Amino acid sequence: MAAVWTVINVKPLKEYKLLLTFEHGTKKIFDMKPYLEYPMYKPLADVSVFNAVCTNGQTVVWSDDIDIAPETLFEKGVSCND
Repeated sequence: MAAVWTVINVKPLKEYKLLLTFEHGTKKIFDMKPYLEYPMYKPLADVSVFNAVCTNGQTVVWSDDIDIAPETLFEKGVSCND
């Protein structure tokens, strides 16, 4: 059984936000903007890089070097109805 925080779909939104769909149907919006100050996430300030987000079967990734813990996405994301 997959963990409750397994991300099955991600859609980039305006202002560095992500619309996330988790394994069990929960949808949340996660704001990446505060994370852009960290060196690991600085490349995401380029909107074309940010918009290249995808899932890897567990969490969201932008490249082999940039990802974020799925439990962070789940715990700090804001529930939405889509």
